[in-house]
Amino acid sequence: MAEPGGDAARSAFPASVVVAQRELQDLWLGGRGLPLMLAFTLMSSVTSYLISSNQTLNFLEVRESVSLSVRVAVAVSALLVVLAAADAISGERERGTLESLLLTPAPRRSLVVGKGVAALSLWLAAVILSMPYVWFLGRGVGVVGKAAVGSLVVSGLLALFLTGLGLVISIVLTSNRVSLALSLFMLVALYAPSQLATVGLQPSAGDLVQRLDPFTSGLRYLDALVVGGHSYGQDVGLLLAPGIGAVAFPVAALAMSGHLALFGRDRP
Repeated sequence: MAEPGGDAARSAFPASVVVAQRELQDLWLGGRGLPLMLAFTLMSSVTSYLISSNQTLNFLEVRESVSLSVRVAVAVSALLVVLAAADAISGERERGTLESLLLTPAPRRSLVVGKGVAALSLWLAAVILSMPYVWFLGRGVGVVGKAAVGSLVVSGLLALFLTGLGLVISIVLTSNRVSLALSLFMLVALYAPSQLATVGLQPSAGDLVQRLDPFTSGLRYLDALVVGGHSYGQDVGLLLAPGIGAVAFPVAALAMSGHLALFGRDRP
């Protein structure tokens, strides 16, 4: 006879799969995922058209055009992921459906994992949809492979980081509006250092902040690959910050899942 502890441990993985399937169905068949991807595709089409044909943008080299397209895809996929994760728990709480979820036999960690998988599916769909535009812009200069692999790695690390961050915020906060607003503010704050180089600052100014910021260091790695022509391992140190965030925040969300009924509990 199997040990009870082993049965409990094995039951957690199927529960996570069941929750993930439910969340994916709600996201993609319930009407939110497909319209978001349609909007993303339209935006990518307009961006690619402007980059490739607008006379005011013709000064951009092809490598820089590819880098710009990848940056836009990374930024938009990050926005979709963090907002989906921020809505995951606080949204259920505000809609009055969290209590029924907590009463199901699925472990609370499985609920958080399922919600996270659904949020990450938006990232994966956005990355896949961005690949034809990357190929279109970079097909003549041999950077398509590096741009595709680099964007997959960087955006994947950022997506894991932001999923964990959004889930932590969603678990703690009672109000869904506050959860979404705080997550959006955090995303803007994280993205801001990447623009320091565009406002006339010296290259050394804010370098430490940019290296510590997951967004900025990840985008710098992409630029080094696509624009600078560097090898994959030449600037791998720039992936340290997004890599740490991709591990630390999902782990924090899973750790807090055991107290899901305590954090953000409604008060009478």
